[in-house]
Amino acid sequence: MCSPETRLVLTYYSSMWRPLATLASKFGLRRRVPESNWLAHEDVQNLLTLEDFELIRLDQKILIPFYIPLISGFVNRCLAPLPLLRTLCLLNIAIARPIGYAAPKAEPSVSIVVPARNEAGNIEDIVKRLPDMGPDDELIFIEGNSTDTTWNAIQEVQRRYGSERSILIAQQDGKGKGDAVRKGFSIATKDVLMILDADMTVPPEDLPKFYNAIKDGKGEFINGTRLVYPMEKEAMRFFNLLGNKFFALAFSFVLGQRYKDTLCGTKVISRSNYLKLQANRSYFGDFDPFGDFDLIFGAARMGLKIVEVPIGYRERVYGETNISRWRHGAILLAMLVFAARRIKFL
Repeated sequence: MCSPETRLVLTYYSSMWRPLATLASKFGLRRRVPESNWLAHEDVQNLLTLEDFELIRLDQKILIPFYIPLISGFVNRCLAPLPLLRTLCLLNIAIARPIGYAAPKAEPSVSIVVPARNEAGNIEDIVKRLPDMGPDDELIFIEGNSTDTTWNAIQEVQRRYGSERSILIAQQDGKGKGDAVRKGFSIATKDVLMILDADMTVPPEDLPKFYNAIKDGKGEFINGTRLVYPMEKEAMRFFNLLGNKFFALAFSFVLGQRYKDTLCGTKVISRSNYLKLQANRSYFGDFDPFGDFDLIFGAARMGLKIVEVPIGYRERVYGETNISRWRHGAILLAMLVFAARRIKFL
């Protein structure tokens, strides 16, 4: 009955509440029902493992299991998900996926989308350094509102290297990396969708690590992390590093899966999962200027297995960063709060 896309949702009660539940039944505050087993998290995970399922996310809900005007709603929505308090909750909700399926015999091809703004000096190096992964990959450059010769450089590499590999090019209609990523994904034709930032602070040579992770079924949404290997001296400024660590902890809490680096631009998702994410984008709204969090939020809500791939983070060799540390940090914080209300504090 299951396929790799199946999600199993289990709800079970915390055994800590068993004495209170029994007492409530005796006093008529709880309907008498045949008692089922009260399972610990470890029991559930063990049963899932035996049946070739993998636990993806565990949520805990309900601190006050009866209605108290103004109080129960606030406590169950805003306080129950918080650390420490959530361990006291009545209800556990586990989301799992089946594992053990054989990898497909055919190697999937990849669409590598490169959003590029004022990156003229990097365009040809991307083409030269990008390794082969699938049998019929395509490279998609999306230029957006550059003030240098980036669009000319993109047209030139398509003319010079188009006979050696499939190169698609387009100019985005709106503004921001998010708009460029969505434009690139809309014209992509391959099985796997991948983002590579044009500044090449993530080396193109690292992309096969991402490809292998999704091809071999290790994960369904592959996110890069720059915070494992030592960085080059000027690759990330101190306050940017602090911001990355803060947002990693906050997003891990909100989304229920571990993120070490939410702001790495390299992300990978299958085309089929992206189309499902796109069809349900209205749940969060189309307001992500970066493109990263549209994918992160959607993947978390769909219950996709998230895996992080460590990469070496390099100094920029051409141009200047398009990121405004404080302004974009404020936008990220607003997006975090919004996501928390839509995913965690329900």
